[in-house]
Amino acid sequence: MNETDFFAALSGLAGLSEGAIYALAGVFARVGAAVALLPGFGERTLPMRIKLAAAVAFTLVVWPAVAPQALAAQQEGAVGLARALLSEALAGLVLGVAARLIVMALQLAGSIAAQATSVSQIFGAGATPDPMPAMGAILVVAAVALAMSLGLHVKAARALVLSYQVAPYGAALGAEDLAQWGVSRAADAFAFAFSLSAPFLVAAFAYNVALGAINRAMPQLMVAFVGAPAITAGALALLALAAPLILRLWLGRLDATLAAPFGALP
Repeated sequence: MNETDFFAALSGLAGLSEGAIYALAGVFARVGAAVALLPGFGERTLPMRIKLAAAVAFTLVVWPAVAPQALAAQQEGAVGLARALLSEALAGLVLGVAARLIVMALQLAGSIAAQATSVSQIFGAGATPDPMPAMGAILVVAAVALAMSLGLHVKAARALVLSYQVAPYGAALGAEDLAQWGVSRAADAFAFAFSLSAPFLVAAFAYNVALGAINRAMPQLMVAFVGAPAITAGALALLALAAPLILRLWLGRLDATLAAPFGALP
């Protein structure tokens, strides 16, 4: 059975026209690509069946809102379907990467904070599939849990629907625009990660200055052995104090990204 026969049989089973099935497949391509990278829904610890079920559920939610545009833009035949699937998958990947970069910024912030406070050797083994210090693993797990509890699924569905206003169904995104968008988003993610880890960098700088002054005043004292427990305890205390603010800032950035995932595209 070729793809034409398959879609014909599927249209008869679903009670939709063959063109509608083609358009629905294109919408699923965008939604599936985005869901594969979304925080919470696209984590590597989730089974593939759960991800597939989430992609199907999002497709059923998005389809009624975008069906008129998809049906009007869908071209008949295998060539039109292939073109639509490629363009839709690319648009979904752009949306998913925009959200995933925010998670990566939090991971990088945790790694910077742990490195600055000399606790980077403590790894959160098993907490996340990505190797990172325990400080970063705690922040990532807490951030994803917070986002899910505050309606990430609703925000993601709205972002998918609104994405068709910027990137219409079947419209190809320009390579130059995508390159500029990627550079801008990556730079913003690195800057955001540095700003989130700023309290730990300031504390580490003050600690090293104080350690240097003590060493100059008392050269015979092994300041490293005295200061190591102090910086570890201070890092944990600072994490407890700064984590609520870090998570609030991160959630605000995630909401802004989902509200305008194609923000840098013309």
